[in-house]
Amino acid sequence: QLHLVESGGDEVQPGGSLRLSCSASGRTSRSYAMAWFRQAPGKEREFVVGLFRFGDGTNSADSVKERFTISRDNPKNMLYLQMNNLKPEDTAVYYCAASSHLERTTPREFDYDYWGQGTQVTVSS
Repeated sequence: QLHLVESGGDEVQPGGSLRLSCSASGRTSRSYAMAWFRQAPGKEREFVVGLFRFGDGTNSADSVKERFTISRDNPKNMLYLQMNNLKPEDTAVYYCAASSHLERTTPREFDYDYWGQGTQVTVSS
């Protein structure tokens, strides 16, 4: 089992930056493909950005390209999401997810075995 806990959500103004963190505990000895998803009010949860299992690539939604960056600190069992030039449409609950079988991340929720509880990001002036 892998336990994921997100943190770092906050309210920021448009154009601002924020870094989300995801702490992993439990069965951290193996490698996972990791991703961030988000869910805005009244909308389906959607894929934001993913980091391949062996760290050899990333993929991201078109809406966040050039603005959001995913990274991982393996010794600390941490995953990060650096978000720059935030827009009101980025307002959502952000979730960290992990897959024990994927090598390349996908945008499909059912491909992920473990989820965090989410952290709220609000972009508003």
